[in-house]
Amino acid sequence: MSNRRFGASDYEDDSDDDKKLESLGYIPSFKREFSNLATISFAFSIMGLCSSVATTFNTPLLLGGPASATWCWILGATMCFTLGSSIAEIVSAFPTCGGLYTASAQLVPKRHRPIVGWVVGWLNILGQVAGLSSTEFGLSSMIWAAVVVAKDGNYAVTPGKVVGLFAALLVLHGILNCLATRHLATFTKGFVFVNLGATVIIIIVLLATTDRHDMHSASYVFGSDGIVNQTNGWNNGLAFLFGLLSVQWTDYDATAHISEEVKRAAYAAPAAIFIAVIGTGLLGWVLNIVLVLCSGRLEDLPGPSGSAFLQIMALRMGKAGALFLWTFVCLTAFFVCQTALQACSRTVYAFSRDKGFPDNRYFGYVSKWTGTPLRAIWLTTVLSILPGFLDFASPVAANAIFSLTAMALDISYIIPIALRRAFQHHPEVRFKPGPFYLGDGALGWTANLACIGWTLFVSVIFSLPTVLPVTTGTMNYAAVITASVVLLAMIWYFVDGRRHYRGPHAYVTVEDKDKDAPAVGDGEVRGDSVDDEDKGTTAP
Repeated sequence: MSNRRFGASDYEDDSDDDKKLESLGYIPSFKREFSNLATISFAFSIMGLCSSVATTFNTPLLLGGPASATWCWILGATMCFTLGSSIAEIVSAFPTCGGLYTASAQLVPKRHRPIVGWVVGWLNILGQVAGLSSTEFGLSSMIWAAVVVAKDGNYAVTPGKVVGLFAALLVLHGILNCLATRHLATFTKGFVFVNLGATVIIIIVLLATTDRHDMHSASYVFGSDGIVNQTNGWNNGLAFLFGLLSVQWTDYDATAHISEEVKRAAYAAPAAIFIAVIGTGLLGWVLNIVLVLCSGRLEDLPGPSGSAFLQIMALRMGKAGALFLWTFVCLTAFFVCQTALQACSRTVYAFSRDKGFPDNRYFGYVSKWTGTPLRAIWLTTVLSILPGFLDFASPVAANAIFSLTAMALDISYIIPIALRRAFQHHPEVRFKPGPFYLGDGALGWTANLACIGWTLFVSVIFSLPTVLPVTTGTMNYAAVITASVVLLAMIWYFVDGRRHYRGPHAYVTVEDKDKDAPAVGDGEVRGDSVDDEDKGTTAP
């Protein structure tokens, strides 16, 4: 990381943060209430360490075997570290609520900016909505799994119960997100302690309650004895790689979307991403190792609850101990949904503000009372509820919506990363590195190229059906849905979107406005000079 710093007075107080934002073409829309601790806590919470493992542990364990759960986590975490670092340096340079969506249009020549912003914006929103929906659906399933364990397996969980609780939880998170920014910041500060504390305690208790002779051998945890192919046809190597979903199912740029609510954002936001990626990767690996070590017989998993994680806890700790600690795992998932909704609503707000939706900027509005984008919050809530109802018609279709999270988000990340390198010497590209900067040497290039190549690789893996033969019930529709959304978005852009969408505001300077005014067509002035309509719809 470069030692380059902004001027000594650049980030002395909130007004200097706002000056930086204005230099990018934005009038500040939010109050900066998130401290360093709240920002780091937010970053850890969106990754939801123990809850993310809990909701995805079945996939590596039951497809590639125990060794897949162990090795795929650290392999994916290492590569995600390059992705998180690459995202962090862009966030440091462009600390806006649009995140990589806003940055993407800053990193290409003028004529490409609208189309790049449009594609990245739709991919990022698609991934975030699917991620929020799938996490909330997972939380609902986790709560019902606890009920099954409490009833000793004598309880039937129906789709109606899961979807009903899922929708209720999303509405609750929508209500909580309506709080003023200062309350959200205060609420968020404690998330990191529950997240990390619950993980450490589960690790310690599992080791303490498992007799040495009941623990699996090193060969089972790390070696060939732990490769158990249950895909019914795929080769062992591919079955093993399906375990990568567990670690890839994370929103790495969520912290960027609260940048306009963070103090010293160019420092705090990328640092929080960097720290959270390292901490989650290492502690998550230890958790996976301990779970496999104490897992008991593979044929007994996932058990009546449908959650291998909970079943292992119940086996070793007993029902009462497992349910007590499971409460904190569910609480961690609750925090993930809380932060995910906050991040996604800021992206929706930014995209609406930039005329990416046909809503006349209705959702690009910040409430004068709370200082938060209430309309965008409730639009995000409603959009996230809709995929859950697919579970009534077809669980396969619902799972497809959820599984596209990693694909859509990661692709939306690597587009601006690739564009920064492709156009870094173009005279129309204005990339001024922030305090967190990997540099233009071997370190920066290696991290950028590694995360781009890795994302393309895992996107292929995530497009494959995990079980053979392929039927309507086992087909993986993630790639089809992602490609369809991009295709429809492109058609919409050329049919109508290009008439009103000029890309993120920040790419238009006063000089650009003078040159391009006839093309705008509505007399609007964006960027450093914002018209009365903008002031009325974005100022808190």
